[in-house]
Amino acid sequence: MRSATYTRYELLRTFRSRRFFIFSLGFPLVLYFLIAGPNHNVRDLGGTGISAPLYFMIGLTAFGTMNAMLSAGARIAGERAVGWNRQLRITPLPTRVYFRTKVVTGYVMAATAMILLFAAGTSLGVRLSAGEWLRMVGLILVGLVPFAGLGIVMGHLLTVDSIGPVMGGTTALLSVLGGVWFPIGGGGALHDIAQALPSYWLVQASRVALGGQGWGARGWIVVAIWSVVCARLAARAYRRDTGRG
Repeated sequence: MRSATYTRYELLRTFRSRRFFIFSLGFPLVLYFLIAGPNHNVRDLGGTGISAPLYFMIGLTAFGTMNAMLSAGARIAGERAVGWNRQLRITPLPTRVYFRTKVVTGYVMAATAMILLFAAGTSLGVRLSAGEWLRMVGLILVGLVPFAGLGIVMGHLLTVDSIGPVMGGTTALLSVLGGVWFPIGGGGALHDIAQALPSYWLVQASRVALGGQGWGARGWIVVAIWSVVCARLAARAYRRDTGRG
């Protein structure tokens, strides 16, 4: 099986999935209008200096894109359950192509969620320059790297029955601690915990809308550490899973 053929198959299968449209696209979009709509005139949410439509646009973009990246794990768990992974291993398809396709599919899903939420934000008054949009998107895409690895880890360690609750619980916990639903003020244990999580820095991508440069050194270090650790865990989980097969 060629790389392009496998990638096209994955994308078609994903975009034909009702769960994808409901949870990765529809759910965050509905939540955005329910939360940000009534607060569209709030220009300084929780003392952050960020308007409510912008803050919740970024927060729910973080939530939706995290779901999109982690959903690769659900697809992997399903493939393992029916023996598809074992079939792929006896084809000429290289392992790196297998992983790359999962990551690319997750990013395509995440990009689709971003486009819809950015359009929703614009409809509620979010106004950014082209440069600010591009810097913000760039930071979000970088911030999603750890979640690509984490989704693969889950897919190779968990069963079809268990991955749904674990994935949902992980996304919910990272969303709360990362500041998706409410601003996390400076100081205190909660703020320290939040700054150690990649989900926090996804939300902080909104800083570019205030004329800033986005993340400081700490943000880049946290995302880099999580990316390396999750990538190594993903490789280890894959070797352990295939070794049993």
